[in-house]
Amino acid sequence: MQNKRRLQTIMLKKNKRALKRRLQEKDHSKLTVSKASKGFLTSVLKKEPKRYTVEDTLPYIRLLKNGICQLDERHFSKTISFQDINYQLALDEDRDLIFNQFANFLNSFDPSVAIEFSYINQIGRNEEVQASMQIPDQHDGFDALRLEFREMLKSQIVKGNNGLKKAKYISFTVEADNLEQASAMLERLEIDILSGFKNMGVRAESLNGEERLKILHDMLNPDKNFSFSYKDLKKKESTKSYIVPDMFNFTPNRYFKFGKFIGATSHFQILASELSDRMLSEFLDIDDNITVSFHIQAIDQSEAIKMVKRKNTDLDKMRIEENKKAVRSGYDMDILPSDLVTYGEDVKSLLKDLQTRDERMFVVSIVFFNFGKTVQKLENTIAKISSIANKHNCKIKRLDHAQEQGLVSVLPLGLNQMEINRSLTSSSTAVFIPFTTEELFINSENSLYYGLNALSHNLIMADRKKLKNPNGLILGTPGSGKSFSAKREMANAILITNDDVIICDPEGEYGNLVKQFHGEVIKVSSKSKDYLNPLDINMNYGDGDAPLKDKANFIMSMLELVVGGSGLTAEEKSVIDRCLPKIYEKYFENPCAENMPILQDLYDMLKGQEEKVGKKLATEMEIYVSGSLNVFNHRSNVDLNKKLLCFDIKELGSQLKKIGMLVIQDQVWNKVSLNRGNKATRYYIDEFHLLLKEEQTASYSVEIWKRFRKWGGIPTGITQNVKDLLMSKEIENIFDNTDFVLMLNQASGDFSEETENFCTATSLCHEFQ
Repeated sequence: MQNKRRLQTIMLKKNKRALKRRLQEKDHSKLTVSKASKGFLTSVLKKEPKRYTVEDTLPYIRLLKNGICQLDERHFSKTISFQDINYQLALDEDRDLIFNQFANFLNSFDPSVAIEFSYINQIGRNEEVQASMQIPDQHDGFDALRLEFREMLKSQIVKGNNGLKKAKYISFTVEADNLEQASAMLERLEIDILSGFKNMGVRAESLNGEERLKILHDMLNPDKNFSFSYKDLKKKESTKSYIVPDMFNFTPNRYFKFGKFIGATSHFQILASELSDRMLSEFLDIDDNITVSFHIQAIDQSEAIKMVKRKNTDLDKMRIEENKKAVRSGYDMDILPSDLVTYGEDVKSLLKDLQTRDERMFVVSIVFFNFGKTVQKLENTIAKISSIANKHNCKIKRLDHAQEQGLVSVLPLGLNQMEINRSLTSSSTAVFIPFTTEELFINSENSLYYGLNALSHNLIMADRKKLKNPNGLILGTPGSGKSFSAKREMANAILITNDDVIICDPEGEYGNLVKQFHGEVIKVSSKSKDYLNPLDINMNYGDGDAPLKDKANFIMSMLELVVGGSGLTAEEKSVIDRCLPKIYEKYFENPCAENMPILQDLYDMLKGQEEKVGKKLATEMEIYVSGSLNVFNHRSNVDLNKKLLCFDIKELGSQLKKIGMLVIQDQVWNKVSLNRGNKATRYYIDEFHLLLKEEQTASYSVEIWKRFRKWGGIPTGITQNVKDLLMSKEIENIFDNTDFVLMLNQASGDFSEETENFCTATSLCHEFQ
């Protein structure tokens, strides 16, 4: 196209100069010219060559706000972005399943639809990762830690390729008489494609006009930020003017210039008889500017079979000719050229695949686009991809004299201007599977750092509050880093978010962390001078409408532990329910700390009841009121308003263990109720399986897992392995309300039926390995 324009310009200039010379050589006074000739001569002399602009390189008429691009009078396209999933690290049977699903996905397209897969890697375009490192100082005494944390994130980015933005798109093109007809066709296709991705477990979304324009802009202007709104688009103005670079120069044969950069497009030539499903991921693992486009068009099945049969017939004719030659030459007619035998077997196998194995034929064209600021940098990148291609017995061939067509074909417009293609079956096309490993990165100002992806070495950043259910579990054998992972998340939450953090510490191992962040360590034991009042309440307790009713449920659960046996009778519950409003009456009239009731008040009230069960309950409570276990018969004397609280229960004896855990959970409930609507409350429970062993603490834990989300609570259970959890009757309720699992090393015995049950019982959104 560029060469044609240049030739037109040169010819017009030559004709103009020649005509002027001839006119100058004549004696014009004696020259007679007809009116028609005068008009023709004047038009030639005044005619200017057509001026081509950078916008002419982009071959589309308009790109609408809804994302539909009109390529010409009859062709229209849309684009969908999709995310990665775990493929390379998956088990063999899971990989086979994903591969077959992708092959079936390709088979779902009929010959009337042209599709283009675009894989775009660009350096310096990963704004999300850059934003994750912008942790603002808060002038709270921990800004030095925040600075160190930012530097750590920068060093971790160097280990992976988070500085490289990776994106995957599928564009689909249809032919229609008008926009209305095209819109209906594209909408149906869009639904089918999104459904196909969903079946594979792939997150995908359709792109609107601005999003498609941003992709094109970033490809053509690597050093500029995109700024465009359809509101600013003037009448008859093209969207092209907002995305094209300052200049295009396609004069060099092997590369072209655009803006301040030098680019080159190349064709991928398949020479190998077999290809690896890791090849595409190897190309995309290169830390450089690379775009790969796959243009795929299905061939009608009957036409494909006819084509293969014709090829088989041609080979039969060649075999007959070879047999005749053998007879004439006097050697064995069964001896045929090895290539002819091989081709014959391949064609028969292909025909069988098409007729009996649900294989289809596709015309596939693969184009690479690379760019750099210098020719040397560009050539170095192309050398890298050529090396990978050679390793797989394929070739990267530069599109000499066709760089402009190559650039158009590589843009995610759904338009292929390349005539170089290869016919492949469904399975052969599916070998270029676009999945490697899921990048666990949630773009949020409150995303926390969880480590590096085992395969890509990219940052793992997640904001649990963005999940449908933020409840979580941290699982790992002793020494696997379970406590370290929990501490890292706690520290990140304190430095980055405004959330309150509460820890239930059965081993006394979180004290140093809490002190470093000026938190409060509350030692809960019969010898401790740190007191927690189990009757503490606030006006927001529970649902806020009737705080005493919710508190009554807790107090009855606590007294069930006190009386033991089969729990409270209906009569005992009625007596307790009658006493509670009386002991809280003074507090509700004047809600101050001095008016908060304690166990002594409940004891006295029960003892004063006429029924014998009241006195019986008072007697059973006596050891917790005036006896050796009276640690909970005091008003709270610790600062429960600190941002970081730690309940150290290492020295909590067996006699107080059950009731102590229940009291701590109620204090957490108090904190969550107080913070409700203002900030989140993160609650970490170490040795979580111990809570699930007892009926009261297990049911209370389930209540937390079910209701905390609505109140801004984020509970996290920390335990050694899956098997311990599965021993609890309540574990299904925990699993059903858990969307975050950080799974570290597991004992070999856990990777069996128990682990399978765990994986199928939960609705996991993220699993970190």
